[in-house]
Amino acid sequence: MLSVKSLVETCSLPSVPSKYVFPFKSHDTTLAEESEVIPTIDFSFLTSGTPEQKSNVVQEISCACREWGFFMVVNHGMPKKLMDDMLQTSQSFFDLTEEEKGEYRGEQLFDPIKYGTSFNASVDKALFWRDHLKVYVHPHFNAPHKPSNFREISQEYCRRAREIAKELFKGISLSLGLEGNYVEKEMEIERGSQLLVVNLYPPCPQPEVAIGLPPHSDHGLLTLLIQNELGGLQVQHSGKWVPISPLPYSILVNTGDQMEVLTNGTYKSVVHRAMVNNRATRISLGTANGPPLGKVVQPAPEFVDGENRPAAYRGIKYKEYLELQYSKELNGKSCLDSIRV
Repeated sequence: MLSVKSLVETCSLPSVPSKYVFPFKSHDTTLAEESEVIPTIDFSFLTSGTPEQKSNVVQEISCACREWGFFMVVNHGMPKKLMDDMLQTSQSFFDLTEEEKGEYRGEQLFDPIKYGTSFNASVDKALFWRDHLKVYVHPHFNAPHKPSNFREISQEYCRRAREIAKELFKGISLSLGLEGNYVEKEMEIERGSQLLVVNLYPPCPQPEVAIGLPPHSDHGLLTLLIQNELGGLQVQHSGKWVPISPLPYSILVNTGDQMEVLTNGTYKSVVHRAMVNNRATRISLGTANGPPLGKVVQPAPEFVDGENRPAAYRGIKYKEYLELQYSKELNGKSCLDSIRV
C-alpha cells in the first residue's frame, strides 16, 4: 500500500481520497474551552526536590492521573539536542525511498521493526492519514540500519526515556500510597517491553474530513511522547476534546490500559486522538512502556476488596492484549472493554 507521504508527494491532491474520509460524528468535534489545560509536573522536584517538594509533586501526579490520565513533564533532564536529533533522524527515515523503507514492511505484529501506514489497514474501515515506524527497543534493542545515525541516537534516547519512565513509576506508586518500587516490581519493568513508535502526519488537503489517529487509549502502562512544533494531539476530558499545546522540550505522558487494569480502575487510561493539518508535516515520537510480553496483567490485590470492590478486569497476557487490540478496529477503549468482568 502506498504511504501517505508518497501519496502527497506523487499525486496532486485537490481532495482526500474517499478511503481516507473518516466518519466523524457530531460529538466528535466538541472542543473544550481554551482555559482547559493539562497538568504540568516538575520532574526535578520528584527526583531531587526537598521532602516537601517531592510530597507536593507526588500529590500532583495523583491528581493528574485521577482526573486526566495525561500530564506534561518539564525539567526532566532529557538533553534538548538529543530530542532534536531524535526527531530529525526519525524524519530522515521517512525521507528514505519507498524501496528502502519497504524492507521493514513487516506483516507480523511482533516484528522487531515495522514500517507501515494507517494502523492496521486490513481492519481499518477508513484509512488514517498517518505513516509509522514501530521498533521494539527493550529488552532487546533493534533499529533500522538507515539512516546511519538512527541506531546510535535512538538507543540513547530510548535509554533516557526508560530512566524517566522508571522515576515516574516511582511517583505513581507513591501517589497510590504504595512503596516507591511497587509498579516497577509488580510489572517487572526491568525486563519489560519498550516500543518506540514514530508517527508521520503529512499535510492534508482536507484536514476536516481525515484523521491521523482516531480516538483510542494506549495499550501499555505509560507512554512518553515528544513532537515537532506542529500541534494535533487532543485529549478527551469531561466529554470534550482538549487540544494540547506542549511547552518546548517538554514530554507528554499518559497512562495506558495496563495501568487501568493493574490499579483496578483507580487510574484510568485516557482516550486521545491525532488531528491533521494542511500546512506542514507533523511528527510525533512515543515510547510505550509496558510489562514483559508474557506477563499476565490483572488487578493487583491492593486494589481489590471482595464484594466492596471486586476485580473489574480479567487477567490477560500483555502479548495477548496487544494481539487483541491489533485485531480490532481502533475505537476508543473498546479493547479494554472486552476484558471487563
